[in-house]
Amino acid sequence: MTPIVIKTIQFFLSLSLLIVLHELGHFIPAKLFKTRVEKFYLFFDVKFSLFKKKIGETVYGIGWLPLGGYVKISGMIDESMDKEQMQQEPKPWEFRSKPAWQRLIIMLGGVTVNFILAVVIFIGLVFTYGEQYIANDSLKDGIWVTDKALGDELGIQTGDRILTIDGEEVDALSQIMPGLLLGNQFTVERNGQVLEKQVPIDVIETLSDNKDKSRALISFRWPFVINDIPKNSPNIDSGLQKGDAVVQLAGTSVEYKDQVTPILEANKGKEVPIKVMRNGNPIDFTVSITDKGTLGVVLGMTPEEYKEKGYLEQRTLTYSFWESIPAGWNKGVKTLSDYIKGMKKIFNPDTGAYKEVGGFAAIGGMFPDTWNWPAFWATTAFISIILAFMNILPIPALDGGHVMFLLYEMVTGRKPSDKFLEYAQMIGFFILIALLLFANGNDLYKWLFK
Repeated sequence: MTPIVIKTIQFFLSLSLLIVLHELGHFIPAKLFKTRVEKFYLFFDVKFSLFKKKIGETVYGIGWLPLGGYVKISGMIDESMDKEQMQQEPKPWEFRSKPAWQRLIIMLGGVTVNFILAVVIFIGLVFTYGEQYIANDSLKDGIWVTDKALGDELGIQTGDRILTIDGEEVDALSQIMPGLLLGNQFTVERNGQVLEKQVPIDVIETLSDNKDKSRALISFRWPFVINDIPKNSPNIDSGLQKGDAVVQLAGTSVEYKDQVTPILEANKGKEVPIKVMRNGNPIDFTVSITDKGTLGVVLGMTPEEYKEKGYLEQRTLTYSFWESIPAGWNKGVKTLSDYIKGMKKIFNPDTGAYKEVGGFAAIGGMFPDTWNWPAFWATTAFISIILAFMNILPIPALDGGHVMFLLYEMVTGRKPSDKFLEYAQMIGFFILIALLLFANGNDLYKWLFK
């Protein structure tokens, strides 16, 4: 199967699971409080359904429009806009007849299930696979900033040690890029000095405009240690061997790939002297540089060799079942906290982050090109967090809108009129359509012009 097909299958599988469980979050407390549920649908059934079956008082079905799902609860002003039912006298089994606290629990059920589901997935992932990461404090000579111009805009350089972001210590190399995207300030150790720096306010826009360069902007510094010499390499008979560590090229002392690359670029198509360390001994000979500015070799070391030679350490955290519970909870809370930080950036026009808002294509693109269960579940957990947050926003037509009006009722003792709720529902619906068009319009724009 092609990558796009694999991504699409994963997207719909994940979306279906999340929608069904979200709606169960409303359905179960509704049934517990003896509230009638007329419909339970995966996707929307505008005009017709792909499948439906009535069991008891509820019609279960699958719609054809994959924009979400819903449960239709009797006596509730929702997306069905069933005005006829609302004009009749309230029945004991209807939503509007239940105490406010019961209605609040019913409305909070969906987002609660989404967050709990994410935590459960994170618990399963850390228990089953543990956590692997490159320890930030183990990087021998700091980070490699793969594009100098872009790094300068962000205030980071090759060799920097990023110590903290927004006052929190950076434990893993993989935390640096997300931290800079969402953070406001960071401390860096550079040439023996600790500097306090501000994250540029338009960091997200800058990286978005330079996607090809920013995709792997921050990495560990690759030691120029040869792992393989392909048969078609111009240096197959030069004397280079697997395990050689290049320490000098064209008369310049080097250790890392970032130091070697500019020398190769400056000497394309030439023969230059090279010095390598082999079994602790220096060896000199001559190598050919291709017209593309390469030596025609493959670099790389095993994790054990990186650690043994002091370049970096890849650590693995393993968890017992009981240890995985707080670890999964903390991961869920951290993911939600980071997403809220990202939303704050989006609502600040100066950041330009609104340009990165995406719709279904962006969500589908989060899944891997190949079938990978850990990646699938991690992405599903993240989307579940997104759904929880988006649904609790105080926008009429979303769960958060209903919660907002219920809290008003509980505080003031006055229930908003049905007519007011109808108008609020329509306004909320138009807001959602506008957001949907904006997000998916962004996807279309990026596809067409970027």
